Amino acid sequence: MTPAIRMTLTALVLVSLAWSARLMAQERIALVVGNSSYQSVAALDNPEADATLIADRLEGLSFRVTRLIDADLVAMKRGVAEFGSALRAGGQDATGLFYYAGHGVQSFGFNYLLPVDTALNDAADLDLVAVEAGSVLRQMFSARNQTNIVILDACRDNPFEAIPEFNDNGLAEMKAPTGTFLAYATAPGNVALDGETGNSPFTRALAEEMLVQGAPLEQVFRNVRVRVLDETGGMQTPWDTSSLVQQFYFVEPEKVDPELVAARQMWEATRDSGDMIQIMLYLRLHPDSPFEGEARELLAQMVADIGKEGGDGDASASDSGIAAAPTTASGQAASSAARNTAGPAESEQALMDAAQASGAIPDYERYLEAYPDGVFAELARIEVEALRANQSTDPDGGAPTPAPEPEPAPAATPEPTAPVALASVAISYQLPVSAPGTEIDGRSIEELARGSPLFPPIEGLPEDYWKNQQCSNCHQWTRDALCTQAKTYLGENASRSLEKQHPYGGPFKQVLRAWAGGDCS
Repeated sequence: MTPAIRMTLTALVLVSLAWSARLMAQERIALVVGNSSYQSVAALDNPEADATLIADRLEGLSFRVTRLIDADLVAMKRGVAEFGSALRAGGQDATGLFYYAGHGVQSFGFNYLLPVDTALNDAADLDLVAVEAGSVLRQMFSARNQTNIVILDACRDNPFEAIPEFNDNGLAEMKAPTGTFLAYATAPGNVALDGETGNSPFTRALAEEMLVQGAPLEQVFRNVRVRVLDETGGMQTPWDTSSLVQQFYFVEPEKVDPELVAARQMWEATRDSGDMIQIMLYLRLHPDSPFEGEARELLAQMVADIGKEGGDGDASASDSGIAAAPTTASGQAASSAARNTAGPAESEQALMDAAQASGAIPDYERYLEAYPDGVFAELARIEVEALRANQSTDPDGGAPTPAPEPEPAPAATPEPTAPVALASVAISYQLPVSAPGTEIDGRSIEELARGSPLFPPIEGLPEDYWKNQQCSNCHQWTRDALCTQAKTYLGENASRSLEKQHPYGGPFKQVLRAWAGGDCS
């Protein structure tokens, strides 16, 4: 991960934490009113139950709720005033919610909510005996908080049909001040159903949709509208209007780690490419990825598939910590590999083995000069680019690089603490090697080339794929190819290559170096 990406992700994490802390600090304040037992007009069956349902739901969603059941005029006006005071005390980040279930009427374009003690003989007295809905909006506006919600389940039949001036049904549409969401149980001018199941269709749907995690407020009421239309056979259409400037959730979305999201997206893109090289480079560049295990399993499966298809042209992976491109089209490691399904020639394989053994830019460039469209051309170009960017774990020996972190010795056979003294010993391809205390002691190079590795050719590769297999199955270890590889250990930049892991461990590299010093006799 580049410093720029890491810095960006760190900033995202800090912003996320700050936002989460802010959400937790926000206060949610609600006033819930339900009027059923009217004294002078027709009583209603469900508002008390509706208000109780919504109040219980809001308290479960961290709202501080004030309940007014069967409230008279004094109680309603006092409740609205105290609601406004609480909002102003809550500060800019507070959320206010007002819910009303009961009788409501409109007059001269204004909406009025009726207390249970409302008694009216003249339309001109309405504002004296009822609570104007606009007064609730004025209290909210005075608080200057950023999010307010008004929900009116009050569009029942007109209770004042005997008064000539009341000819309009339902409620009038109100203008929502900035930062306000207005919801009506039905469209302006229409009548809502009181319900026959203990709650109104609108309120019952609302109480259930509030619990949907991660649903924005607008989506909640859109879902309510769909449900009410379905339940009432299209007779009732809930209505809302919004001037919100912030997203609001009754139940916040699940919090995610931005860095984990970025890592997942990066791995999914690599995995979906089906490119073996890309997967190996992903493991090299992101060794601590949470998806490392999945990546290694997929890589192991691809290696196994190549083996089943009989492909024996895979490049040596032991010296660079990264496997070479597959030589069959099914591997899809690179377009060049797909064009060379027969596998590389021995000379091409030898050059690639030599480049990977030394980990030096000139050796990779030598391979590209000889085989610009070879099986391993794409891999070689990637290695050269990584080496030049000083990002490879196998940099050019001449470039200044930080010292590699020591790797724990494999459990199978620990590396010797001191190199085996072979520089002055004549080594022959067919004669046994004298290397006391190592697994290669008493065995010739020829015999070792046909033997089984002590360590996996790719780190993390399951034992089923390499244990008791012949090294020649993976490396094309012919005499000429081994000689070409061995000569790379004679160069000035070979010290790091000699220290790196190998299927037979470090001593075998020293044997190869001594053999090359005798011109591979």
